[in-house]
Amino acid sequence: MERLGTGIGWRPEIADAVEAMPGIDWVEAVAENICPGHLPDSLLRLRERGVTVVPHGVSLGLGGADRPDEGRLTALAERAEALGSPLVTEHIAFVRAGGALTATQPLEAGHLLPAPRTRDALDVLCENVRAAQDALPVPLAVENIAALIAWPGEEMTEGQFLYELADRTGVRLLIDVANLHTNHVNRGEDPVKALDELPVEAIAYVHVAGGFERDGVWHDSHAHPVPEPVLAILADLASRTAPPGVLLERDENFPGPAELERELDAIRATVKTSPAEPGAAPDTVPPASAAARQRTALAQAALLSALVAGTPAPEGFDHTRLKVQSRALAAKRADVVAKVAPELPEILGAAYRAEFLGYARVRPMTGGYRHDALGFAEHLLLAGRPASPDARQRLSDWWLDRSGPAPRSRRPAARLLHATRRVLLRR
Repeated sequence: MERLGTGIGWRPEIADAVEAMPGIDWVEAVAENICPGHLPDSLLRLRERGVTVVPHGVSLGLGGADRPDEGRLTALAERAEALGSPLVTEHIAFVRAGGALTATQPLEAGHLLPAPRTRDALDVLCENVRAAQDALPVPLAVENIAALIAWPGEEMTEGQFLYELADRTGVRLLIDVANLHTNHVNRGEDPVKALDELPVEAIAYVHVAGGFERDGVWHDSHAHPVPEPVLAILADLASRTAPPGVLLERDENFPGPAELERELDAIRATVKTSPAEPGAAPDTVPPASAAARQRTALAQAALLSALVAGTPAPEGFDHTRLKVQSRALAAKRADVVAKVAPELPEILGAAYRAEFLGYARVRPMTGGYRHDALGFAEHLLLAGRPASPDARQRLSDWWLDRSGPAPRSRRPAARLLHATRRVLLRR
């Protein structure tokens, strides 16, 4: 296993600080935020200094019922090659559900949701991981995620699930100790037991991050200092094996460079060294049956629909926790749309958040965040909002400028509807 050392999540907001930090061996960049043909100058300078850059994907949905999208896999491979990365990473999660397997509307979560720890879901995940491994030019490592909710009727613990995944596919593991702490608070899962059951020899590297607790729920915010319980789990893991790399994640509410360096120093001080070698990958993975894939698809579609479309909660779930997760998904959706389309909160002012959350309650996300921003603007304009004529005109101009010309449909009714909507939006 390649030694990575101590690293930090590279984000544009702290790029200058990261470049100036002493002792940074490697960085991790969100894959979807990197364009292979136009790499940020900061990453290029880091690479020239010998700093390793690892692309970290967030949208592949390996834990979903559908097979990995070839376009997304190609994009991830391109980023690994452009960055000269020794590996790429993704999550054990599903991010979309519905569609052809369930004959229902495709839905997007806009967030990482936990796959059920069942035999069906494991079969599907193993097959999806192997497909990703075959498509990528470098090894793949997959990350355990934090969750607010637990699936009813699970057949394995997290440690058992990860052990079987690694054993059957040879995939490496990205262990997030902050996520183990989150699942301890939210789901009552013992991080010590998880570490007991993990194949520590398969660990590629470790994530460390902060969060906060509110009303008995731990939120994995990546926007707060690393707490002592997370460092304690890191110490336990490091006493069992020498992790090839440890990385500090911070996505928002960035502190000054001195505080980031203090957190990195605390992580370095926590980690102990103990040599370990990776296990060998098996030659074959039994294929997931079509029935297992469809059962997984139906279960995930029912859960995601309850979270984002207001349908009844599937049997066995904690309804209170589902409501917390639903609110968290809507809040994140509002935050990300504000980032990808900053003109919207500028035009709507203080009304932006309430308007968007109202929209989210009746319009589940079915595409990416940019598509969501356009749908939100269109929703407001068709409802005659915002009330200010000047703001409404600015919003209309923004929408028309970005929606672009659509291909002409051969159906007269569709052409009439498209023309009518554009006339209404011009008003």
